[in-house]
Amino acid sequence: MLWEIRGFRVFTSIRMLAAVVFILLLIQPGHGQTCTEGFAYDHRARQCIDVDECRTVPDPCRGDMLCVNQNGGYLCIPRNMYNYNYRPDPVPPEPVYPDTSVGFSDTFPPSRPRPVEPSYPRVRGTAPCILGYSAAEDGTCNDIDECETNSHHCNPTQVCINTAGGYTCSCSEGYWLIGGQCQDIDECRYGYCQQLCANVPGSYSCSCNPGFILNPDSRTCQDVDECEDDPCSHGCFNTYGSFMCNCDEGFELAADGTTCIDLDECSFSEFLCQNRCVNTPGSFTCICPPGYYVYEDGRSCEDINECDTGNNTCTTAQTCFNFQGGYTCLDPLHCDLPYIEVSDNQCMCSAENPACRDKPFTILYRHMDLSSGRSVPADIFQMQATTRYPGAFYIFQIKSGNEGREFYMRQTSNVSATLVLSRPIKGPREVVLDLEMVTVNNVINFRGSSIIRLTIFVSEHPF
Repeated sequence: MLWEIRGFRVFTSIRMLAAVVFILLLIQPGHGQTCTEGFAYDHRARQCIDVDECRTVPDPCRGDMLCVNQNGGYLCIPRNMYNYNYRPDPVPPEPVYPDTSVGFSDTFPPSRPRPVEPSYPRVRGTAPCILGYSAAEDGTCNDIDECETNSHHCNPTQVCINTAGGYTCSCSEGYWLIGGQCQDIDECRYGYCQQLCANVPGSYSCSCNPGFILNPDSRTCQDVDECEDDPCSHGCFNTYGSFMCNCDEGFELAADGTTCIDLDECSFSEFLCQNRCVNTPGSFTCICPPGYYVYEDGRSCEDINECDTGNNTCTTAQTCFNFQGGYTCLDPLHCDLPYIEVSDNQCMCSAENPACRDKPFTILYRHMDLSSGRSVPADIFQMQATTRYPGAFYIFQIKSGNEGREFYMRQTSNVSATLVLSRPIKGPREVVLDLEMVTVNNVINFRGSSIIRLTIFVSEHPF
């Protein structure tokens, strides 16, 4: 009796343990089960079931749209596409789950589920297409091109772009969206161009400064080598963005900056050439008067000595005398009576001859040349006594030929004096001066004189 009671107690405990294990088996799988979006795990059914978003999500559709629940999601459909006659689907019987714990065959029948009504309305006729699609005759759903049918709501500044089941509003290239409006982007503010930039609606245009050309990238500029087109009449030097013209020696750049014109060197100074300057293309030439040649410096005039070169017209009986810019032929010396010739250039009057008493003892002939307009004062001739007498002294003076007072004598010692040019003389001119040296000897009461007849050939030019 006691054993039976004890046995009953043992048996009863085993049945209770099996029930607890069965409940744990029902609960345990639910703790690790996960479902995809739009589904939730049902612990009783031990499976993922659809979530009715139309009931659980607050205000899932906006405006006059009807929420239609679908398996794993929902649709927002215009109300006029559906009717509202609901017909509950038959509910399949819920399965019975056996208790396989501890080897007993006892089962626990689940409670009978309540009938569930469908979570979406019935569609008239065939199956409906989702928003953005339209039903074709073959029952398929085709995308609606809202951009082509002009059923979009993009504002006039935007561009409609069709997408699968819808569309999007965007801005054209060169515009950006500000405050719901497409506004032009000023590309010039962001340094898109290297040099010059002009903004235009939706784009921009680059250009270059003079002397540059636009590169193929339409943004950067490249220097133009203007010298390749020979813009200069002489030389060309390319610079960054421009060019410079240069001229050969003897030319100067004209006002147009490209043409070279001859430089008139002769107009710079009257002293460029000693005589006359003649301008030539790119240079100049100095011209000398007859009787001169251009010196090695190309500017000075040098006298031609016709007497040395033989380029003269003097006879064999004459003497050729050269002076600046010319020459003269001197006839043989002829002494007038009572003078007699004592040498080629000297005439003498003898003291024994009574006709010579008041005349100079000798007349010596000398010749010299003088440049026209020579600066003054200038010492031009030296005169001195060749014979000295004890107790005598000498006086030097200009006896004749100095009517214009261009000369004077300056005594430099007891026996010498210098002829000084005191006023410039313009040529061509021939001046003959009688320079007298008076000898005075009071011891023997003697007074006599000698003459140097100086002929001065003044040239036509100051050289």
